[in-house]
Amino acid sequence: MPLRILGIDPGSRITGFGVIDVLAGGKLRYCDSGSIRLGSGEMPTRLAELDASLSEVIAQWNPHEISLERVFVMRNVDSALKLGQARGVVLCAVGRAALPLAEYAPRLVKQTVTGTGAATKEQIQHMIRQLLGLRGILAADAADALALSVCHAHQRRRLGAGSTAGGWG
Repeated sequence: MPLRILGIDPGSRITGFGVIDVLAGGKLRYCDSGSIRLGSGEMPTRLAELDASLSEVIAQWNPHEISLERVFVMRNVDSALKLGQARGVVLCAVGRAALPLAEYAPRLVKQTVTGTGAATKEQIQHMIRQLLGLRGILAADAADALALSVCHAHQRRRLGAGSTAGGWG
C-alpha cells in the first residue's frame, strides 16, 4: 500500500495543498493539489473557512502523514501574525485527525526539489511539474504544497522511513 503525504502551504488568504503517493522504490505519484482561497471577511470567519476546507481535504484523501512549511522570520509583524494564526488552524486540523506531522524550512524544501535553496516560485513550479509528470499550469500555492510533499518523501527516505528526525512535530 502506498504512503500518502499531504503537503500544506499555509496562508491567511490562500492555503495550498498537495497530495502524493510514495510507491514501491520511492516512485512518486501525483494525486491532487489545489488552493483553498479564503473570503475577504473578518479573520475569525476566514480561519473557520480554512479549518472546514482543510478538514474536507484530509477526509477526502486520508493521508498517512502531513508535511508543513516551518515559519520563517518576516519583516511585517501583521503578516507574520496572520500567517501564525493560519498555521495554528492547520495544526489543529492535523491534531484532530491524529496524523504525524513534519515541518520543513523553506530553504530545505527548495534545495530538495530544485537543488538550490534560493529557487524562485517559477523554478519550483517547473521542477514539480517535471518530478510528478504534470502538464499545464500549476498555481504557485499548489506547487509549494506539492514541493513540501516531495521534500517529505525524500527526507523520509534519506533518514529512514521510521525516523522522527528532521522536524516532526
